[in-house]
Amino acid sequence: MSADPDTLSFPITLRYDHRAVFTRDVFAPANETLARLLTPREPGGRARALVIWDAGLERSMPGFAEKIRAWFAARSGQVSLEAPPVCVPGGEAVKNDFSQLQRVWAEINAAKLCRHSFVIAIGGGAVLDMAGFGAATAHRGIPIVRLPTTSLSQADGGLGVKNGVNYFGKKNWLGSFVVPHAVVNDLAFLDALPPRDRRAGLIEALKVALVRDGAFFEFIAARVTALARFEREPYEAVIRESARQHVEHIAAGGDPFERGSARPLDFGHWAAHKLEQLSEFRVSHGEAVAVGMAIDLIYARRTGLLGEAAAERILGVIRGLGFDLFAPVREIRSSSGRQDMLDGLEEFREHLGGRLTIPMIRAPGNRLEVHEMDGAAVKASFEELRTRYG
Repeated sequence: MSADPDTLSFPITLRYDHRAVFTRDVFAPANETLARLLTPREPGGRARALVIWDAGLERSMPGFAEKIRAWFAARSGQVSLEAPPVCVPGGEAVKNDFSQLQRVWAEINAAKLCRHSFVIAIGGGAVLDMAGFGAATAHRGIPIVRLPTTSLSQADGGLGVKNGVNYFGKKNWLGSFVVPHAVVNDLAFLDALPPRDRRAGLIEALKVALVRDGAFFEFIAARVTALARFEREPYEAVIRESARQHVEHIAAGGDPFERGSARPLDFGHWAAHKLEQLSEFRVSHGEAVAVGMAIDLIYARRTGLLGEAAAERILGVIRGLGFDLFAPVREIRSSSGRQDMLDGLEEFREHLGGRLTIPMIRAPGNRLEVHEMDGAAVKASFEELRTRYG
């Protein structure tokens, strides 16, 4: 309690467990992973759930909704599926269409879910973001269970505590921070992904290695050829370790709800977010991050933060994983678009709040933060990128 008699001040301490669970074929008849997580809040009751799932899964996994219904029907005494699984469009477009968020609210309302119920979101990062925000704002918060289905969301975005939709033409302008009840990484989902989507998780894994763990970077660098071929053992090992590093950072990094200005896991993201927006999201997040990281690596080398040999080696790893470092920029079709992308620093600061804080590296695993960026050096870095890879 405060010592000031005119001020009442009491600390509030909350305990969260941030859980990531790995399995394969989560809706197989004998798989009990999800059942162990969907426990009723009150003795003798049944857990109640609503499933929101990504329409893209039907193309790669025909009959997916029926598989979900059969899994729940076999456990009807333990958990109740309150409505048929709700199918929503996948990809960034679902975060730009406010009617999809309204639809999630309507389904939650029609199913009469409460704070003791569960919303289960299955899909890529965009579907998880949108459905998670819908759950977070219904009844002031219904527990969310995330089942990421893309390599990007299993390695990175699906493990976070952020939800949101795009608004005012800005990425994640509406959103919330919520620790999910659990994240279930079903590695079988990755088997059905096309190469472009399988590759996306690798760039986020490389990013977390560069800012957090030099040994993890060396693990990736030593297996570039195998990873580019998506060989199961090294590929799944990288996705698992990236997921572990993200959960550990969120839980133990000291700022899970981003009250401060530091964003160590946003390396390469100030340019990436702007590139996605200016390309009208024709450029995927993974492709944009690869370009953004390349710009920052060249900038770090040009300004003396990163040695030339290290910068070239990292750029070689990015390209070896299969990323083109300039083609995504061609998706910006306005005459001023490229300059607008370079002007994205202020918008990045506005979204995050506080002092501009950009993560850079001195070496893999050796991160530092810069609070100013030399505009001429940023433009020169972009021009070098265009000259070298354009």
